[in-house]
Amino acid sequence: MSMMEISPDDDSVTREELHFRRIDMCGWRRSDGLYEVEGRVIDQKPQACKSPNGFKVVPPGEPIHDMGVKLVFDEDMLVHSVSAFTASAPFDDCFAAGQSLQTIKGLRIAGGWSSEVRRRLGGAQSCTHLIGILIPMGTVAYQSLTKVRYSRPQKVNSDGVPVKVDSCYAYAANRELVMRK
Repeated sequence: MSMMEISPDDDSVTREELHFRRIDMCGWRRSDGLYEVEGRVIDQKPQACKSPNGFKVVPPGEPIHDMGVKLVFDEDMLVHSVSAFTASAPFDDCFAAGQSLQTIKGLRIAGGWSSEVRRRLGGAQSCTHLIGILIPMGTVAYQSLTKVRYSRPQKVNSDGVPVKVDSCYAYAANRELVMRK
């Protein structure tokens, strides 16, 4: 359970690891013309962990959560299918939570993705961990289509300004990247 560590500002400070979370995501082009993004979260503790209800004890280093989501979408970022798996969770009810993700089938991955995922799946409607994977999967899906986007004409607003201007720090209207074009 280790990762790249950022050293404490004060060399006299020591640290004890309490929790480790790993999130992996990957995007693919499929042979059927669609695209796929998978995301997975694994939570572990360096010490034995008892579930809040006291019924399950997870040994040190074993996953408390091991869950994943797969989205299948097209070039227009429309979700065609969604599936989930739960290999490890602290409660038996957690294993059925992935079924609720079907509510995002047909949703477009675009501006408002995060808030729409939260609206459809937040609270007791689904699993916090699956939502926590789904939200950044929108960005991974977008990044997976970079080659497709670059082959298309640049989108501009009604004033003829590229829509990516002021969409992030690097594309700020007053930054070098935009000003040199």
